[in-house]
Amino acid sequence: MEMTVNLGKDSYPIYIQQGILDNMNAYIEPVYKGEKIMIISDDQVFSYYGDKLEDQLKQKYQVNHVIVPHGEQSKRFDILPSIYKQILDFHLTRTDLIIALGGGVIGDLAGFVASTYLRGLKFVQIPTSLLAQVDSSVGGKVAVDLPEGKNLIGAFKHPTMVLIDPLTLKTLDKRFINDGMGEVIKYGCIFDKDLFDRLGSYASFDNLYEDIDEIIYRCVDLKRIVVERDLFDFGDRLSLNFGHTLGHALEQYYHYETYSHGEAVSIGMVQLTRIAEMKGLTSIGTSEQIKKVVSLYHLPYESHVSTADLKKAMSLDKKNIHSKLNYVLLKEIGQYFVYPSDLSFIDEVEVV
Repeated sequence: MEMTVNLGKDSYPIYIQQGILDNMNAYIEPVYKGEKIMIISDDQVFSYYGDKLEDQLKQKYQVNHVIVPHGEQSKRFDILPSIYKQILDFHLTRTDLIIALGGGVIGDLAGFVASTYLRGLKFVQIPTSLLAQVDSSVGGKVAVDLPEGKNLIGAFKHPTMVLIDPLTLKTLDKRFINDGMGEVIKYGCIFDKDLFDRLGSYASFDNLYEDIDEIIYRCVDLKRIVVERDLFDFGDRLSLNFGHTLGHALEQYYHYETYSHGEAVSIGMVQLTRIAEMKGLTSIGTSEQIKKVVSLYHLPYESHVSTADLKKAMSLDKKNIHSKLNYVLLKEIGQYFVYPSDLSFIDEVEVV
């Protein structure tokens, strides 16, 4: 399966194929004629796929790697100097290539490095987590975190290519399969009731995995459509933030240590929809529908954090412009709308 994100000079192909990691040079060679490749990965992912990738690339290129600890903590702004130093020591130039091999953290981190090192060089996304495959590897948003909040230092940097191998999901911890399902469910909620209903029809993720290529393709295609319409995140692309306003606040409140991104978004989707129902903005019963599907994939739907504490974290959100927030809400499953408000929107509830 393949598609192209059509962005003029920044257009790039996306390939989805089981076993694609066994045939890397066939994809890299047509788009990259330079000499050196730096792989950026984490300790867990590299232990599974690093040698396989390097052995193939070394047939054609000089190859090195930067390995960071797995987890959101490796997206810290202060990790950057050590990464730049390793790249400089390898004498990477503007005509060379960076490959992001890993989940969403690595894609964001490697993409940010690629956007800033020597004012920018090419990079290829090889997402290995479900969350990265269906969402973060596509769209060109790259970033690192500050102690005050997630993704506060970032850029728009589109990859040269995205290579998705669903077989990498076989080595994922069960929790991070569920984590990715938070974003998959999000696409059904905002755009595609048929997808949402399909997700609710499976007995488990193992059952869903039989159709995983189609599920990934549908999510990526939905994101492609949005990105093509709204490159810089001020219009249609806001829809992708469904569940994220509360979700990011929960991640920040717990210092990224309690909930994964998909888990936090899952809570955000259910609880924000519950609040919107209370205000008469969303069809009654919608939050319960979402709750049933997230529960099927072992995702949480409540956190018991006070809204006062969440509002402190939400006030630091980069989408909080002039104390105004654009909440993405649902009329019903498959139909979203943007509701401008402020932090008082969640005042009617005590805990989320």
